[in-house]
Amino acid sequence: MTDVRTSMPKGLFGDDALPLYERTATQLLDDLRAAAARPGDRLPSERALVDRYAVSRVTLRAALAQLESRGIVRPSSSRGWFVAELGLLPEAPTTSASAAPQVQGFADYAQVNGLTTAGKVLSATVRPATVSEAEQLRIAPGADLFDLHRLRFLDGLLVVLEHNRLPLAACPALAETDFNTASLYATLRAADPPQLPRVADYSVEARHPTSREIELFEIAETMPMLVATQLTSNQESRPIELTVQVYRGDRYRFRASITNQT
Repeated sequence: MTDVRTSMPKGLFGDDALPLYERTATQLLDDLRAAAARPGDRLPSERALVDRYAVSRVTLRAALAQLESRGIVRPSSSRGWFVAELGLLPEAPTTSASAAPQVQGFADYAQVNGLTTAGKVLSATVRPATVSEAEQLRIAPGADLFDLHRLRFLDGLLVVLEHNRLPLAACPALAETDFNTASLYATLRAADPPQLPRVADYSVEARHPTSREIELFEIAETMPMLVATQLTSNQESRPIELTVQVYRGDRYRFRASITNQT
């Protein structure tokens, strides 16, 4: 048997690209080691850390959430962040070209590659989940579902038509966020508790464009389209996102690492 694991949108950029929040988490962990931090030590304030690493508060909180999921730091509701109660901080992970790909969003890839992203929201609603959606996302049929349709651009070039569906209970802020400019994954990472994309089941198929896609992409009806379906789970192995992405066939390349698990 084979197992395929990939990230979205795999193939558009380098395999070794890491989102800013992961690089910030690595820098913070390096600083903790350099300072010989001990369990129970208090971290600087979020404002001080934002200034130190020159990142936004959303990015910093995503970095802290990642370190928390690894047992390195812990939050206190009124006192800030602390080094976790561990005998020793874990050693820095070894990276290599063969490291497992990360589950990353469209904006993550663009940010580390110096590309400008833009979005155009076609619709953003909260509606009841269908039976099929509920089965895939492991929620009750009829539970509130955040449903987002939008176009995604890189440096002004239309790349993908995206349809995202997420359980609203996982991140209520979804319904109040402007996704013309905001990053979906950054919003999930900043949730309380954070929703960290960890595993994505990903499939791709080719087909002819629909009449709506011909109009949106301004293409001929002979242009092949690649349709990617992705079910993403969080750090607790719970599904948090069901997404369908439609790409022009000449603007997308799919690559994956395939391993034998037997």
